[in-house]
Amino acid sequence: DLQICQHRAPTCCTKKMEESYQAAVRRERTQSIQALNFELKYMIVGHITAFQEAFESLLRFAENRTSSLFETAYRPMAKEAAEPIKELFTDISLYILGAETTVESAVLRFFDSLFPLVYSRLINPGITDLSEDYTECLRLTRQDINPFGHYSKNMVTELSKSLWASRMLSQALSLGIEVINTTEHAAVSKECSRALVKMQYCPHCQGLTLIRPCVGYCLNVMRGCLASVAELDAHWRQFISTLEYLTNEMAASHELEMALAGMWSSINEAILHAQLNGPQLSATV
Repeated sequence: DLQICQHRAPTCCTKKMEESYQAAVRRERTQSIQALNFELKYMIVGHITAFQEAFESLLRFAENRTSSLFETAYRPMAKEAAEPIKELFTDISLYILGAETTVESAVLRFFDSLFPLVYSRLINPGITDLSEDYTECLRLTRQDINPFGHYSKNMVTELSKSLWASRMLSQALSLGIEVINTTEHAAVSKECSRALVKMQYCPHCQGLTLIRPCVGYCLNVMRGCLASVAELDAHWRQFISTLEYLTNEMAASHELEMALAGMWSSINEAILHAQLNGPQLSATV
């Protein structure tokens, strides 16, 4: 009643042994692939961890530097500016991690919140506390009035370049782990299982436990078993090429460290521009 290890010569195998062999080849194949993938996965996870730690460190540095700017140069509104600053850097962090948001919306929302503070604390410091309606009116008209000149848009442009590359790299590395995990747990087909048993264990039924299959036979069987996974090869090579492109971009014109470190300067220039045009802004408002 043997289904796989059928020989004309006497055999010591039973159908139950064949079933045990099939379970064994499935287990061995999974363990082999996991062992081969471990080093690659370990390396990618290490890159993800290192990247996230470096990014969070840069983000904290940039946020602390921006907060210090307000505490030293713009003390009258430092306390009220703390929340918009925190929201800006939280939004940037979420963007890098793949949230459905944009750098532009985060930056412009920050400047929307900043305008009422600049208007009431720096341009017209004699104004008493603004009503909620008046404050909201200033927020909503910020883009029309454009109190910060080209500095707000420049900040969007500079951050978008570097943060886009960083976001893509973070997502690409995570995608690599998903692909590896998927290939690790790819199901062994019935045909593959039978071919592996025939190659590895059927000789045992004749007492030939030390004989190993020739290389050509082994490769042919494994090509058949891994045919579905092999289709990933071209896409995986393209994936690696894209990773190389992103890392080169981050090291060149999309340098993350420079972009984040320069945020406080861009904000400062924007506020100074608003102060210099204070009388005109007040008339426009």
